[in-house]
Amino acid sequence: MKKKIVFMIINMNVGGTEKALLNMISEIPKDKYDITILMLEEYGGFLNSIPREVNVEYLNEYKKIKDVLNNPPHITSLNLFKKGKVLEAFKLSIVHLLSKITKDRSIFFQHVLKKYPVLKGEYDMAVAYAGPMDFISYFIVNNIRAKKKIQWVHFDITKIGFNKQFASKIYNKFDKIFVVSEEARSKFVKMVPQLKEKSEVFLNIVSPNIIHNQSKEGKGFKDSFDGLRILTVGRLTIEKGQDLAIQALSKLIKHGYKVKWYCIGEGNSKGKYEKLVERYNLHEHFIFLGANPNPHPYINQCDIYVQPSRYEGYCITIMEARCLKKPIVTTDVNGAREQIVNEENGLIVGIDENEIYKAVEKLINSKELRNKFSSNLSNENFNSAIEMKKLFNVF
Repeated sequence: MKKKIVFMIINMNVGGTEKALLNMISEIPKDKYDITILMLEEYGGFLNSIPREVNVEYLNEYKKIKDVLNNPPHITSLNLFKKGKVLEAFKLSIVHLLSKITKDRSIFFQHVLKKYPVLKGEYDMAVAYAGPMDFISYFIVNNIRAKKKIQWVHFDITKIGFNKQFASKIYNKFDKIFVVSEEARSKFVKMVPQLKEKSEVFLNIVSPNIIHNQSKEGKGFKDSFDGLRILTVGRLTIEKGQDLAIQALSKLIKHGYKVKWYCIGEGNSKGKYEKLVERYNLHEHFIFLGANPNPHPYINQCDIYVQPSRYEGYCITIMEARCLKKPIVTTDVNGAREQIVNEENGLIVGIDENEIYKAVEKLINSKELRNKFSSNLSNENFNSAIEMKKLFNVF
């Protein structure tokens, strides 16, 4: 009989976490495991990338509680009061106050989910994959029956709003906590040392065969530019650092380099970045390509790949650029030193536009160095079996 696994995430937005999940699912034998993806929202550019043999379900009641979970509690209480739901507004205010005093967000989740039943059926394994995401962690622990439960941590918890008290209470109920890089796990253990024994590094997975095949699909760059193409892939948000890329590009153009910098992704900082492009008069040099579930043709065709992030967990786009043997510049974020050996298969720089500029300039001026990095990357081995064994061992 097949073992049943459910992975719970927010949606299938085009992002690193979602891609990491799809990559991992592709490595799970479908003849031995029955896989379900449970989403809070039916949304995202990767929806069509989910394999047909994978079950897809949605938490339909989430629509009713989304505003309560995401809006400031005083605004929700005020709205309830205006609707005449005085008692409900009062209860929510009290619960929020208790949650704040005790620093225990689970009190708030318990109130919000008090009428929500435990999901029907039982799984062999339930995974809070979009982690840290407190609501999903709480839901897995309290509203899903499973023999084994796993919490995933994708980010540098020192850079996000990580609730140590909540994690100490809820994460302790998981059988295993996977963290996506050695550096990220080190920071996790430092913040919640009592969870050290339950935590383990699980590096994100890529499939070189899939990446190479997808790199041949589509046409990639459509313009006829004959200079050097620089590429960055990621959500247009402050943590991904595209503003640093724009400022680095302005220096390259000022010094006469014939380059274009292309950016794949969408996000809430796009307007800000477009204004920055206008400010530096780079509208012909910094090109927004929008979101694309398959960036591999562009990665394959670019001359230099740059990851200017302010923080990461374990960057998948760097892995993809490595698979396609591209000269890489990355900022010194979590997981960077686990993928790049500085001056051997790429360049690692500080989170600073000047350092990014100098590293890119170095690669522009040295075709020999670019070729060296590409040659060294061709000898790398991407073996997913070691990581997948960690997942199966939980059983």
